[in-house]
Formats: sequence, C-alpha cells, structure tokens
Amino acid sequence: MTARLAGAALTGLSGWRRHGAAALCGALATAALPPLHLLPLLIPAFTGLLWLMDGISRRRDMALLGWSFGFGHMLTGLYWIGIAFLVDPARHGLVMPVALLGLTAGLGLFPALAVWLTGWAGWRGPARVALLATAWLAVEWLRAWVLTGFPWNLIGTVWSFSPAMLQLASVTGVWGLSLVTVLAAAAPAVLVEAGARELRGRRVFVAAMLLLPALVWGGGSLRLAAAPALGTDMVDGVMLRLVQPGIEQALKWKAALRRDHVDRQMRLSAAPGAERISHVIWAETAVPYLLAQEPELRRLIARVVPEGGLLLAGAPRAGTEAGGGARLWNSLHALDRRGEIVGTYDKVHLVPFGEYMPLRSVLGFAKLAAGSVDFSPGSGALVLDLRGLPPFAPLICYEAIFPGKVVPSGPRPAWLLNVTNDAWFGTSSGPYQHFAGARIRAVEEGLPLVRVANNGISAVVDAYGRIVGRLGLNEVGVLDAPLPKPLESITLYARFGDWMALISALVVAFSGLILRRFMA
Repeated sequence: MTARLAGAALTGLSGWRRHGAAALCGALATAALPPLHLLPLLIPAFTGLLWLMDGISRRRDMALLGWSFGFGHMLTGLYWIGIAFLVDPARHGLVMPVALLGLTAGLGLFPALAVWLTGWAGWRGPARVALLATAWLAVEWLRAWVLTGFPWNLIGTVWSFSPAMLQLASVTGVWGLSLVTVLAAAAPAVLVEAGARELRGRRVFVAAMLLLPALVWGGGSLRLAAAPALGTDMVDGVMLRLVQPGIEQALKWKAALRRDHVDRQMRLSAAPGAERISHVIWAETAVPYLLAQEPELRRLIARVVPEGGLLLAGAPRAGTEAGGGARLWNSLHALDRRGEIVGTYDKVHLVPFGEYMPLRSVLGFAKLAAGSVDFSPGSGALVLDLRGLPPFAPLICYEAIFPGKVVPSGPRPAWLLNVTNDAWFGTSSGPYQHFAGARIRAVEEGLPLVRVANNGISAVVDAYGRIVGRLGLNEVGVLDAPLPKPLESITLYARFGDWMALISALVVAFSGLILRRFMA
C-alpha cells in the first residue's frame, strides 16, 4: 500500500515539482557511490524515476525528465570539481559555478538519452525495467568515449567496497555491475502498475531482480575462496615504499616552498625500514621541477634511491616543437642510484580544462594547472620494463578510470601503476571515487594495482581487487608493501574487452522482449 501511494504521488507530479523530484532521485543514486555506499537508496532513486515517467504522456518530455535526474545525479556526484577552481580563487574562482554547472548539465544529457529511449519504446512492466538497464549501460559506455570520455562514477562502482561483488568485472567489466545494479534498483516499480492477476508474477520478478546482487556476490565469493590468501602470492625481491606527503595544492608550486616539498618526500623515503625497500614511488608531479633538466637535483634525490633499485616519481617535462614553440608533458620518470633517468612515460589522456584548455582562443581562460603552457599528450600508452621490477603499465591521474583502456596493445604488463594528485579536491568524495574506479581496473584486467597519491588514497591492490595495504585520505606517511603477482590466466574482460558488455546488454534486452510478451 505504501509503494502504491508513493507511486501515485510521484506519477501525479507535474511541472517543476516533477523535475525537482527527478533531480532528488538522481541525488539519492549518488549517495550509493563512494564514500557513502548507501545502496538501499538506489531503489527509491531508480524506482522513483520510472514512476515519474508514468506521469508523462508525451514521449518527447521523457528526455527532459531524464536530464533532470542526470543533473541531480551529476551535480551531487561531481560537486568536488568546484574545489579545484578555489585552489587559486583569484584566477578561477569566478569561473567555478559556470564550469561546474556547465559540466553537470552536459553530462546530464546521457541519462536524458537513456530515459528518452526507454520512454520512446513504450514498454511496460518488467520489460521496461530491462530496457532501462540496457539503455543506462549504453549511455554509460558512450560517456566513456564522447569528447575524450569521462567514465567517472559509473553506477557499477557502488559495489567497490565489496571484493566479492567486484569479481563480476573480470568477466563483463564494470558494465555488468551497472546492469545488475539498475535491474535490481528499478524492479520494484512494476508493482504499482499491476492488477490483481498480474501481481503474483511481478512479485516473482522483483524478488528475482533483488536476488541478482546476491547471486553475483555468491559467485564472487566462490572465486575468492579459490584464490590465494590475501598477501601470500607476491613477487620475490620487490618491496615497494609508497610516499604520501600530503602537500596542499595551493602551496605546491610556490617557488619558495618547492625545495621543501622535495625534502619532505626525501625524508619520508628514508624513514625507518628503508633498508628493506627495493623501489620507492612518489605521486604525480611530486617533483615540482623540470627534473630532466636538473642534474644536480637528480643527484640529490638519488640519495634515497635504494641500492640496485629505482625511484619512480611524477614531474613535468619540457621540450620544444619543430617550429620552436614550448611543449610540456605530465610525466613519470624512473631515477636510478646515479641520478640518471632510465625510463619515462608521458601522460596520454589529458584532463580538459585542467591540463589543457579546449578552445582557448574562444573561451579566453587559462587551464587550472600551474603555468601558462598547455600540457601536450604523450606519444602513446606503453609498458615500462625497468630493472628489478616486472613490466608495468603507467597511468597518470584519471587515466585509471577508463575501462578496457589501461593496458596497451602488445605484450601485457604484470601490474598497473597509477600515480595521481587528488589534493586538488581537498577532503571530499572525489578521491574516494577516483580510488574506486582505479580498483575495479585491477579486477577487470587480472593485474595488481599500485596507486600513489599526494594526499591519498594510496594503496596496493591485488589482482582480485583486494586491498593489501592502504594510506587513507590526508594521511601523511609511507606504505611499505610487497608487489602482488598477476593472475596466471587472462580474464575474459581483458581478452574480449567491451564485447563482453555488449553480450550482457543483448542478453538483458532479449530478456526484455520475452518479458514484454508474457508479462506486459
């Protein structure tokens, strides 16, 4: 009875009240994401969305309703982006509301498309639930590609707290988790539109959809039960020290403090226990100098490089174009005991507005990162094969959030290294969301992930997504941990990529057709 009353109330809304309720439903869905993980709120979020759709007779109005849901979801999920504009409020403070609202309004178009497609089809009952889940998956996949892509907060990441749930990603990628999530969350909507004759069958449908996450959890638990115990399957001779200095972003590039920042990281690198360490890792742009052009600084920093090992550290790198213009890269360098750079990776997938300014001549704004020169993309993803380490795929900042795009073609790496600087976003949900996305890549690829962040979250994650060791947000210190081994066999998702997501979507869509025939 309560569900029927709630459904009738939402269906009867119109005008701004309808769209305000849709935005609220979108915000409820955000609460299920990291760090809150309030999963029960997904049910009123997606069930409420379907009830709101029931109050619309014109299909073209569905898109606006979906946009309202998407705007509420994206704004509450990405509010922390505004904090980056306040690092230097004199330069960027006035732009912040325009940029944040513009971004979330644009991203709201993706849920708008999913809702429009669902409404356009005109399906009812359980078939409509299956169609919404399929459409939601499709637009999430599009969001990972359109305009360089931004697959942040894919709805499947709500399960990132549970290693057992994450095991499905080894087969379908995060996309399968998104399908399961929307199916379960939207299913109760079918109860309010059912007559007495239909109600029993629809209750069975709802129960089955709500059991889906339990089945996924059970399958994942069996996979983990067959896996080596956490912390037991490690690479011989490798002991990593992850350095998390907690340098405030507003202070990071101040000329008078840059040397102090380097000294702080050197002290942490040489902290007690350093004699056991084989390799030290610093975060993205941890060295606020053009390290490749500073031989004296390299020799100084080399004092903390372990004997026979390396220091992996983020730093900007500069060069010139053929025509004489300046170029700048966001890079990761490998430094040996002599102070020589023995390996370099230049970030390929740059952050629009953060590392470069699209349409700079039209918009007239400077990028958020320090300096007047836009960063240039690197020549391509690669695998670094360095002394004393298994070969690895370096990922700088949000390069780790792209499903199926963290491992380059060719010989596979044995692990993933993600260096980042989330100090831009302060104490907010952003760093938790970033870590969750990166963690799922480990399960998808069957590769361990080492993540080093300036202010957190730094962690070592094994190939099953289990956390070996972790430094929390805003902790200052080091994490000493061995390097987990990769899986012996490649995962289905690593082998076939997004084809597994397509197969999953087709199965759900075909099931929707069957449900439409027998449970309309």
